[in-house]
Amino acid sequence: MTSPQSGTPAPTLDLLARPSGGFAMVAMDQRESLRQMFAAATGERVGDETLTGFKLAVAREVGPYASGFLIDQEYGFGRVAAEGLVPGGLIIAVDLLRQDPDGPVEDTSIDERVDLAAARGAGAVAAKLLLIWRDDEHRARRLETAAEFVRRCAEAGLLSVLEGVARPPAGADGPFDGPAAIRAAARELAGLRPDLYKAQVPLGGAAPEERLVEECARLDEVIPVPWVVLSQGVERDDFPAAVRAACRAGASGMLAGRAVWSDVVGRGDVAAELRTRSVPRLRHLASIVDAHARPWHAPRATTT
Repeated sequence: MTSPQSGTPAPTLDLLARPSGGFAMVAMDQRESLRQMFAAATGERVGDETLTGFKLAVAREVGPYASGFLIDQEYGFGRVAAEGLVPGGLIIAVDLLRQDPDGPVEDTSIDERVDLAAARGAGAVAAKLLLIWRDDEHRARRLETAAEFVRRCAEAGLLSVLEGVARPPAGADGPFDGPAAIRAAARELAGLRPDLYKAQVPLGGAAPEERLVEECARLDEVIPVPWVVLSQGVERDDFPAAVRAACRAGASGMLAGRAVWSDVVGRGDVAAELRTRSVPRLRHLASIVDAHARPWHAPRATTT
């Protein structure tokens, strides 16, 4: 298979994987969410230079241990690429986030300021799009956005990483079945055949491991492509068990940020803290992936 534009062989997920065929990737594409984390840690609202400086520190100290590294164009992609700070596969975020300064991401679209061909030329091997999935009147529009993203990545010779985050419809006041919504999002979005799907951990990882394995197995049944879990919404200390459960159920690893570096935000000697806290944490997560993840190239059963 070749890339339509270049005629060169299409990239494979080996560019983001460990030798085991699993993924232990670091997400550093948070924007206003990272600013909120600094405010919570320091009591101050920091400027853009602080965000960029922290992201570059994570790239330098933690990046060498990650099989893939995700970062946004606005706060550091160019420098990470130009300075060759991460040896693993470089992923550029292409999501334009609709988010109030002190609130969660409410919606996304494709950021037209991100030139995929230029990102590939700079060293990116993949692009990532976050979609907030809701069972509402905008469901079809979001699906079209996701399909457009997958198509553009293929044309640019980049791997596509599609992330679905399930939320209740705006204004809903009834019960919300989180695991069912996560499955519904995955069925629709992963059904578009991105190269890699990034999923939430069911139940926020706050359940006995065997229960998590059960829920993740149900999720695996509806995903026809390799998939990984994200760490948002999971307590940092719960995340290793959540990764193990997901991998035992068929996931190929993780693409996580907060579970790796969140407790370093706002500290004094960031580089030293990353080496002391985050690097051992990532290495432990990588060992779980190597022991339990389904290699990305392993055959998959037919999904329902």
